[in-house]
This record gives sequence, structure tokens and C-alpha cells, in this order.
Amino acid sequence: MRDATSADSVFELRQYRLHPAARETLIEVFDREFLETQEEAGIRVVAQFRDLDDTDSFVWLRGFANMEARREALGRFYGGPVWARHRDVANGTMVNSDNVLLLRPANLDPSSQLSAAARPTCGSTLESSALFLCAIHYTAPGKEEAFATFFENELRLPLLESGATVPATFMSEHSANTFPRLPIREGESVFVALYRFSTPQAYATHLGALAASRKWTQEIEPQIMRRTWRASEVLRLSPTSRSLMR
Repeated sequence: MRDATSADSVFELRQYRLHPAARETLIEVFDREFLETQEEAGIRVVAQFRDLDDTDSFVWLRGFANMEARREALGRFYGGPVWARHRDVANGTMVNSDNVLLLRPANLDPSSQLSAAARPTCGSTLESSALFLCAIHYTAPGKEEAFATFFENELRLPLLESGATVPATFMSEHSANTFPRLPIREGESVFVALYRFSTPQAYATHLGALAASRKWTQEIEPQIMRRTWRASEVLRLSPTSRSLMR
């Protein structure tokens, strides 16, 4: 099992396309069977989300100490008895599970719940009122570090002033996939930011503040478009009842 204070240097952002009406089945088995067992194998399960704009999408984030630790931990979990016992139910909910970005931290807020929180106990039905955004910005090859600098210098302060918190930002990890049994999206150059809002109303207030800001609409948004190759992907997410991020 991972030390709760140890730092992760590699993350997977996983988006699953599910069969219609199958998401709650997956969440039930995932939150009951696949959290503590992954952590016992050396994987930190950071967050599980419902996509608010796609009822057939499940999004989650997990971390590893490094790429070699990832290979070993995934081998332990997917070669273990719990996955063998429940994989048919889990896989039966999925159309595909290959939409996976391999990431490394750009900036983790040490005061956030990304790496240190008490997970709600199994069977908990306590829902979080928070709304999360996951913004995926697609940069030219090798330009994600430049975008990370741009984010810190130009984007972070206006986002904070408009009511967002920024638990974490990430960049593409370009190492070879050390566990090819699970495919990842190779060849991508991305910068990913996670935002948290205490309530949906706080998010609506944030959107209004940005829309009313001439600096944001006339200076910052055009810069984002110039620095990306295609439209950014923005996911509106609600944490499951056992998500660490909540």
C-alpha cells in the first residue's frame, strides 16, 4: 500500500464510454470493489466522476509513484483476484476504455484534497455539492511546458479571482507505456487543469465574471486559441460518493 504522504509523478486521466444506462452499475462496483484494492496494489485512486454533460461517460484519475511503479502496480491489480472476480461486470458496462491520457504534474496545490483526504467509507451515500471542471488543452508537440508557464503567468490569477480553485495542473507524460495491456493515447501534447467550485451556483458566478472581463475575453481567450491546435475539451464533472476529490 502507498504511503498517504508520498508524491505521485505519473497520472492517468481515464474517460470511459459506457453502454446506455450502465454508469450507475459501474460506479457501484467500482466504488465498492476497486478503490482499496487498487491502493493495496500501489495505485492511488484520486477521483471518480460522473460527466454532467454525458450520461454515458465515467471519468477518473489515478496516480503512481513513477513509470516502473505503474507497471508493477497495474500487474498486481489486474492480475489479482478482485479484478478477476468483478471484471466481467465492469467490462460489461463499457463500450470502450482506451481514452486515456498519461500525465505528469505541472503544479499540485499542497492544500488541496488531491493527495491527502479521508475517503468516505464503503457504502457511503454522502454526495458532494462541488462541481469540477477538467480542461484539456491540446498544444503543438513539445509546447505543453510553454502552456504551463502561460497558465501560471496569465490564467491562474483571473481564474482564482473569479471564484475557481485549482487543485492541480498536468502535462503530457511522453514515456513509453509500461503496461501495454491497457492502451493510452500516445503522441498527444496536452496541458490539463482541474478546477473546483463549491456549488453549481459558484460555477455560474465564475462564468459570469469571466464573460464580463474584457481582459479575459479580449486578451486571454485569444491567447489560449493561439497556443492550442484544436478546441479545448472541457468536462463538467460531479464526484462520486467515495471520490477523494470532492
